[in-house]
Amino acid sequence: MHRQLNADVLLHTAAALQNPVMSQVAAPAPIARLLVVEDDDTIRETVSEAMELEGFAVTAATNGQSAFDLLNRERFDLVVLDLMLPGMNGLDLCRQLRQASNPPLILMVSARDTETDRVLGLEVGADDYLSKPFGIRELVARCRALLRRNRSQDQAQAGEQHQVLEHADLQLFRGECRVTRAGQELKLSPKEYKLLELFLQQPKRVWSREQLIEQVWGVDYIGDSKTVDVHIRWLREKIESDPSNPVHLVTVRGFGYRFG
Repeated sequence: MHRQLNADVLLHTAAALQNPVMSQVAAPAPIARLLVVEDDDTIRETVSEAMELEGFAVTAATNGQSAFDLLNRERFDLVVLDLMLPGMNGLDLCRQLRQASNPPLILMVSARDTETDRVLGLEVGADDYLSKPFGIRELVARCRALLRRNRSQDQAQAGEQHQVLEHADLQLFRGECRVTRAGQELKLSPKEYKLLELFLQQPKRVWSREQLIEQVWGVDYIGDSKTVDVHIRWLREKIESDPSNPVHLVTVRGFGYRFG
């Protein structure tokens, strides 16, 4: 089976490297750090060489444990991870990596190509799944697509970090988890802060208790929904001039709460 895979991968790779289309594709900028985890020597060396020609900074590992050790010492942008590895297999390594605070992107590759195998790989934390045999152009395209999507998400999150939500004399600084009223900083609890952030993001919307519980406390919350009313009262005491007659955070009887 491995020999057939080797021949197929090599055939695809050789054709791709000789194809003039490949040389017309610009190398990623900045160059991404790529870890190739593959126990088959021929596939590992072929993929590593091809990805280096495409502008990736490539490091290779022959098994799951050595890859895990490398990832604990160094930062990689993307891991091309074979599923069937000796010792710690690809699924186990993927699970370990997803527990890290800032895990790399993971492209899982395997000769197992059933829907069940693909779903399992994605569910344990892989960002994409590619079946063997594969063409090197498809591998390159998938790696670049993952990196491109990840950079877009990072840029969006960076934009959110610097976003300031405002209403009347209230300002909420999202990156700092800080709120001011008329220039004076307010001392809000985490739940009060999350409520106000939610209200400021969607002013004029009416929120039911159940919706607020789901958004702020989480879908697994099993306590009394009246806690919403308590936190709303506390929040009003901090953002309203007259909490008994609120003008910002109002009750919509029979429905819930509306801000703005």
